Amino acid sequence: MDMDPIVNAREPRGKEGERFLEHMNADHEGMARWGTSKIAIARDHDVLDIGCGGGRNLEFFLENCPYGTVTGVDRSELSVDFSIKKNEKAVSEGRCKVLEADVSSLPFDDLSFDIVTAFETVYYWPTITDSFREVLRVLRMGGTFMICNEADRLDERTQSWVDRIGHGMRIYDAGQLEGYLKEAGFTDISVYNIPEEHWLCVTAKRPYDDIAI
Repeated sequence: MDMDPIVNAREPRGKEGERFLEHMNADHEGMARWGTSKIAIARDHDVLDIGCGGGRNLEFFLENCPYGTVTGVDRSELSVDFSIKKNEKAVSEGRCKVLEADVSSLPFDDLSFDIVTAFETVYYWPTITDSFREVLRVLRMGGTFMICNEADRLDERTQSWVDRIGHGMRIYDAGQLEGYLKEAGFTDISVYNIPEEHWLCVTAKRPYDDIAI
């Protein structure tokens, strides 16, 4: 049985989930490109997108990192399959991988990526500081972590979304995210927002002089 469309935001399933992923790819394009404009992307960067959803952001990084690799993970089997189909050529060429995985235990070696991104997904991450430490582990020294959300705690719709989706969903404001990132070991934290849209982007770096995580 198909789920309520808003519940599919957490873990898309079935035909309704497929429609939701198509919608997410289109509807979040403006926000996602605004967020990616805040980070430096090199043509040979290796990128990880956590909660890759419908795979549009994987496609963007494949276009902008032609000499690097792009990897996506999602806890939804449907999202993984959907993203693979959307980026089928790059997957077949070995430039793109999409795996079913959870942020709490990423299946990658330490220091694997130059950029890690999280679009519209940290709302659902368990034990947020531990999740951020796991991101830090897989980032290379000086690497960038970017969080991009279309909801902040100032949005009057926030509580209705939390009530409908449930399952531990939490909306964060900029100060909260900055605090959790610092606690996890990130530095050079920058915050960007478009108040009228309630868009929020936070970027952070793994320092060069930290010790093994």
